[in-house]
Amino acid sequence: MADTATAAPAPVADNDAVPTGIQADDHDNLIEADAQEDGDSAIDVPFRESLTSLRSSILAYQQENGRTYHAMSAGKYFLPNDEAEIERLDLQHHVLMLTFEGRLCLCPKSEGAKRVLDLGTGTGIWAIEYGDAHPEAQVVGVDLSPVQPEFVPPNCSFEIDDLEKDWTWDRPFDFIFSRMMTGSFADYGAIVKKVWDNLEPGGYFEAQDMGMPLSCDDGTLSKSSGLWVWLSLVLEAMEKLGRPISAAQLWKPLMEEQGFVDVTQTIYKWPTNRWPRDKKYKELGMWSLANMDSGLESSSLAPLTRAMGLSREEVLLLVSKARKTLRDTNVHAYWPIYVIHGRKPLHPTGSQTTSGPADVAADGELAPEASAASPAA
Repeated sequence: MADTATAAPAPVADNDAVPTGIQADDHDNLIEADAQEDGDSAIDVPFRESLTSLRSSILAYQQENGRTYHAMSAGKYFLPNDEAEIERLDLQHHVLMLTFEGRLCLCPKSEGAKRVLDLGTGTGIWAIEYGDAHPEAQVVGVDLSPVQPEFVPPNCSFEIDDLEKDWTWDRPFDFIFSRMMTGSFADYGAIVKKVWDNLEPGGYFEAQDMGMPLSCDDGTLSKSSGLWVWLSLVLEAMEKLGRPISAAQLWKPLMEEQGFVDVTQTIYKWPTNRWPRDKKYKELGMWSLANMDSGLESSSLAPLTRAMGLSREEVLLLVSKARKTLRDTNVHAYWPIYVIHGRKPLHPTGSQTTSGPADVAADGELAPEASAASPAA
C-alpha cells in the first residue's frame, strides 16, 4: 500500500543542505515560508507526589544532571519526569489537539469504545480527556512514573508498570492508544504483538508519533546547523542505548505484518517556528517552538551523557546552538507527525498485509508570502 502524494520541488542546490525527511510519496503539500520574517531568533518562549497507594520506592526518583527520572525499571526511558517536563507534556498535548482540530484520536474509536488502554500515559491528560468525553468507556493509563493527578474521572484509572514486561490484564481492550512513544521501546514489533494479543477482534490500535529526523523542503536547513548537529548526536545516542527514535516510520509496516487491516497513515507537519505564510501553520509553529524549545534539553541530557560521554555543560552548549537554529525563521524546517491506526480483524487468521488506503494530510501549503504579518508571540 503506497501513501498518496505529489512530488516536491527540487530543493535549493546546497551540498550542505539537509535532504527532505519525508520522501515524495509521503506527502502532497509543501509549506510556504513567510518572506516577511526577518530571521530574528530572539524569540522569548514562556515556558504531586500523587497516588498515595504507590510504594515509596517508585517515588524515589533518580537524580541526574539536575533533572529527575523514573525509578521503576530505572534507565529505560530517556526523558525526565520533573515539573518542567510535566508542563512540556501538557503543552505538547495542546499542540497535538490544535493539529488534529480538537480530536483526541483519528480512528473510528473516537466514538463507541468500551475499554481503552493508553500506553505511556505521561501526565494522563489524554486519558482524562477521553474519559471525560466518553463516560461509558473505562480508560486505563499506564506509565513508568506516577505523575498523574490524584483526582480523575471515575471511569479513568492509572497503573504504574513497565510495558516491556508481560501484560497481565485479564480482559481485552477494544481500543489501545499510543502517543509520542518513540525512543521508549527496544523492540517495537514486540509491543505491536502485545497490542494485538490484548485487543478484542474488531478493536483498534492508534499510534501518534514524531518522525525523525526533522524535514526541510527548500534546503534552508543545513547539516552544519546547530539543530541538525544536535539531532544527529541524539539519534546516534539513542541507537547506542538500543532505543532508536524510529517508531513513527515503523508502526505502519509492523502493524501490517502483524495482521492489522484497514491500516491508515496520516502525516502532519509542525513548523519549527513562525516561518510559514499560512496563518494556521504560523500559529502551529509558535506552539511547536514553545514545545521543542523546552524539549531540546529534556531529550538530550540522558542520551548524550549516558551514551556519548558528554558532560552536562557540553550538552547545554549543544542545546544552545540548536535553539538558535530552531528559532531562526530563515530556516524552513518542520517536524513530521505521523498518525497510524489499524483494526484487528473479527476473525484473525494470522499475519496479513491487507490494509486500506493511506491518508496523507493536505490542509494547506507551508510557503513564503511577502505580505504576511507576524502574529504576536
